Order: sequence, then structure tokens, then C-alpha cells
Amino acid sequence: QQLKEYENKNLESVTKEGVELPEDEDAKKKFEEDKATYEGLCKVMKDILDNKVEKVCVSQRLVTSPCCIVTSQYGWTANMERIMKAQALRDNSSLGYMAAKKHLELNPDHCIIQELKKKADANKNDKSVKDLVMLLFETSLLASGFSLEDPTTHSSRIHRMIELGLGIEDDGTVEEEVIDDLPPLEGDDAEASKMEEVD
Repeated sequence: QQLKEYENKNLESVTKEGVELPEDEDAKKKFEEDKATYEGLCKVMKDILDNKVEKVCVSQRLVTSPCCIVTSQYGWTANMERIMKAQALRDNSSLGYMAAKKHLELNPDHCIIQELKKKADANKNDKSVKDLVMLLFETSLLASGFSLEDPTTHSSRIHRMIELGLGIEDDGTVEEEVIDDLPPLEGDDAEASKMEEVD
């Protein structure tokens, strides 16, 4: 059972969209200005995330976090999604549909979002913009209680950011060294001698 009302006051889940907070005229005006300012960034992020989210929008509820994941009014919460994924006889078609009903809300006052906007305005096709957007989305998923579909990719993005922070340039030399050190495949010599005999 869900408690919908307490002492004649309606209760709302802050993890779902449509939460209205009390605000004055100045706050409403600022929110409308922020929506117009960040409309381009929201579109770029939606294009990058594609069907991972239903929409990207500016938030009124965030103070210290750069962004957060909320579910649509009738979408699954993080806990419900975890329960449904654990079902042995789950319906994958409805799982994909309901899991996609996530909204990414941005904090327009956070320095990360402000700098990301500058980067996206300069070149929205920059690979680092895509990496940063995906990293923000995945960390927001974790912070909101959801699980990652591909933790390995998330880890590699984190490692790449650590390398950038330490000033390490990824020039591909490690991969080349590893490839050079690989032992020859078994049977290569036998195959070569057989070919010589045929010739």
C-alpha cells in the first residue's frame, strides 16, 4: 500500500517528474531564462543519449549535483526496475519500454553543466563532449539507485578521465607493445612447411 495523503496534504515522490516546489516570481523568471539558455545543450545531450532517456531538461530541484535521473510519472522507480530485472520469467519487451522512461535533469547553476555548455556550443561533435555526457548520465544513474548495463565501459571512461587529470596522453603505445609481445600461434610453423611442400 502507498500513503498518498498525510494530514490533508498530498505526498509526492521526488524521484518522479512534475514535482512543483514553492517559488516566487523571480525564481520563475530565472527558470524560464535557464530553459531558453540550455535548450541547445539539452538537445545535444538527448541526441547523444538517444533512447537511454525520454528527455533531457533543466531542473528546479537540484542544488549541489550537476544532474540527476528522475522517472516519468508512470515509469518504474530504481527499486522496481531492479526487482523486474531479477524476475526469472520477465517480459523483455516491457522491460525495455519501461526502463527507457527516464528523464535527465540538469542543474543550470552548476559549474560542470556551464562548462559543458561552452564545450558543446564550440563543437557539439567533439568526442570529449560525448564522453562527458555519457559519464554524467552513468554517474547520475548510480546516484539515483539504478544499475549500469555496461560497468566495464563506465570504468574505462573513468580511467580515461583520471589519465587526463594526471596529464597522461593515450597514444596507443601500450596496445602496440602488448600486440608485439603475443606468442606465435601453435601450428604456424607446420602450416608454413606444408605450404612450401605444395609449392
